[in-house]
Amino acid sequence: MASAETAAEHERILREIESTDTNCIGPTLRSVYDGQEHGLFMDKLEGRIRNHDREIEKMCNHHFQGFVDSITELLKVRGEAQKLKCQVTETNQKLQNDGKELLTSMDELRQCRLQQRNIATTIDKLTHCLPVLEMYSKLQEQMRAKRYYPALRTLEQLEGSCLPQAGSYRFCAIMAENIPRLRTHIRDVSMSDLKDFLESIRKHSDKIGETAMKQAQVQIARDNAVTSQQQSVSGRRIQKEVCSGTEVDRNGSNPFSEKDSGILDVEDEEENEIPGAQDLVDFSPVYRCLHIYTVLGARDTFENYYRKQRRKQARLVLQPHSSMHETLEGYRHYFNQIVGFFVVEDHILHTTQGLVNRAYVEELWELALSKTIAALRTHSSYCTDPDLILDLKNLIVLFADTLQGYGFPVNQLFDMLLEMRDQYGEILLKKWNQSFRQILDQDNYSPIPVASPEEYQRIAGQFPFQDPELDKMPFPKKLPFSEFVSKVYSQLKEFIYACLKYSEDLHLSSTEIDDMIRKSTNLLLTRTLSHCLQYAIKKKNVGLAELVQIIINTTHLEQSCHYLEEFISNITNVPPDTINATKLYGTSTFKDARHAAEEEIYTNLNQKIDQFLQLADYDWMAAQGGGQASDYLSDLIAFLCSTFAVFTHLPGKVAQTACMSACKHLSTSLLQLLLEADVRQVSMGALQQFNVDLLDLFTQWDWSTYLADYGRPTCKYLRVNPHTALALIEKMKDTSRKNNMFAQFRKNERDKQKLIDTVVKQLRNLIATNQA
Repeated sequence: MASAETAAEHERILREIESTDTNCIGPTLRSVYDGQEHGLFMDKLEGRIRNHDREIEKMCNHHFQGFVDSITELLKVRGEAQKLKCQVTETNQKLQNDGKELLTSMDELRQCRLQQRNIATTIDKLTHCLPVLEMYSKLQEQMRAKRYYPALRTLEQLEGSCLPQAGSYRFCAIMAENIPRLRTHIRDVSMSDLKDFLESIRKHSDKIGETAMKQAQVQIARDNAVTSQQQSVSGRRIQKEVCSGTEVDRNGSNPFSEKDSGILDVEDEEENEIPGAQDLVDFSPVYRCLHIYTVLGARDTFENYYRKQRRKQARLVLQPHSSMHETLEGYRHYFNQIVGFFVVEDHILHTTQGLVNRAYVEELWELALSKTIAALRTHSSYCTDPDLILDLKNLIVLFADTLQGYGFPVNQLFDMLLEMRDQYGEILLKKWNQSFRQILDQDNYSPIPVASPEEYQRIAGQFPFQDPELDKMPFPKKLPFSEFVSKVYSQLKEFIYACLKYSEDLHLSSTEIDDMIRKSTNLLLTRTLSHCLQYAIKKKNVGLAELVQIIINTTHLEQSCHYLEEFISNITNVPPDTINATKLYGTSTFKDARHAAEEEIYTNLNQKIDQFLQLADYDWMAAQGGGQASDYLSDLIAFLCSTFAVFTHLPGKVAQTACMSACKHLSTSLLQLLLEADVRQVSMGALQQFNVDLLDLFTQWDWSTYLADYGRPTCKYLRVNPHTALALIEKMKDTSRKNNMFAQFRKNERDKQKLIDTVVKQLRNLIATNQA
């Protein structure tokens, strides 16, 4: 069994050797050498080789004759092949000789074809490269000309289309490497231009605003001219008179330098050809930078930067100078800067897509409005000159009208102007207080002498005075009032004009203007003029003649109040009988002043009487009277007569009251002399002297009549008070002293004392009855 298996294995190996490629026979032979039957396998291999040799020999024997025949034929062909070779060699030589020229031509043709192909290739490559080179050259030219936005567009086209089509050349790679640097350079340069622009408009906002305000002023003047053509002749006259001096100064120059970025050089214009505010500003740096950042995909960065910088500039513009309130030019410079700032922002708003929006501009305007109003309130509070306040008001109106023309709401500015109106009124009151005081101090308090009709007409033109009786008198003659009447009346009209000037252009109705003027005039009358008149009346060393003249003057001023009413109605075109129209308080003001003057007359007259009474020197223990009035009383009567003569120009009631007041004061003072505690006893002689001066009841001992008629309107001694009579009669009682006034009548002493006691008792009963 083992030998059979070995024989089968050897057979398999032999078949494998016969059928396997010699390169793969190694593993097969290794299996033979690895086995134990190596010699047996070699024997089998030798036997198989012999078998194959016998088969090869049989095959060769079978095909030998055919091989011999083939060799024989091949030998025969060799000669013919030799001939053919010679012929072919000869033919080849001839062909070589004949084709040498052809080869030369073919070589030349090949070379031409190669050159042609190279030329075509070169042309094709140049066709793709030339646009790149031309585009790059164009880019360089644009960069040199600082046309950065077109350069950026060229750069974008170069990178997007030209370079990819040109191929991978070294110069293309260099260009591609330069593109980011060029973009950065363009962005930086455009930003630098923008910064120059922002700095330039910051410096020249004053000029931009000045131009815009001039433009607005010209437009307002044209509108007013059209309106004035529709008004009456009197209306035009009043408007011209009131508006005089309200023009804002158009002079002043602050020309821009040609080197200032963003500001165009403007040649001198004629007065009626003011350039538009936008014509002064070159906005191309903004547009250019905006387009560049948009192309670079950084528009948001640019917008944020622009808005941030403009907010900073707004805060700088809105910060007023500390001395702004000192001159009108300070305010004008402040307003010009603000207007210039918002003119630029308004133009940017309407010429760019989203760089600034309406909300952003409104936010800035709200900030500007609040800060401007606060600054004006602060600085205007320092002003004490009404002319400066009026000029400031006109400037604020122009400022508001200018910005309103650009669509900014300005109602708060006009509200602030209404607030400033009260301050303006207070300043006017202070100024007119000085004017009134100066007029009153400088007046001579004498009737005005008039020497000619021309002089009379001049005064009548200043003060509405009509007196038919005086008109009939020949010249020279005297007007009843002094010069301060016409001067005060003129000052009242000037004050009304000053109030009217402030109310112009505040968008107020005629009724509102009329009401404002009347209220301000009432303050002038009731507070300022009233205090000045009181000052003139109450000041030291004022004489009775001056007080009489003040009464006459205030009477004429009171009569002129309705003329002031008509004057206000004429300039405001509001009828005086309009419902709810404020009435002037001039009548009451002048009445109060006249009453104060009357009271001062009474007071001064009484003081003069007191001065005379201080000279009284009665001998209360005199045995008998002197028989004639005391010297001091004679002087007093003479003084009163001369004084009452001055009162002839006063109304009858005033003169009568003055006379009654003087007499009452005189009687009271004389009676007080008798009732003084220092006068302990009074003699009949003293009473007789006093009787000469005043007394009647005591010297005539008419007590029965006094007691019987007391309390009746027809009582003879109506003004004798029972208390006063009791005090005086008690001084006449006997005090058991030697110097008693009735010592010389000792025989009748008891009866007299009894009579005095009876009168005293009756007087006490009378007093008790009246008190009950």
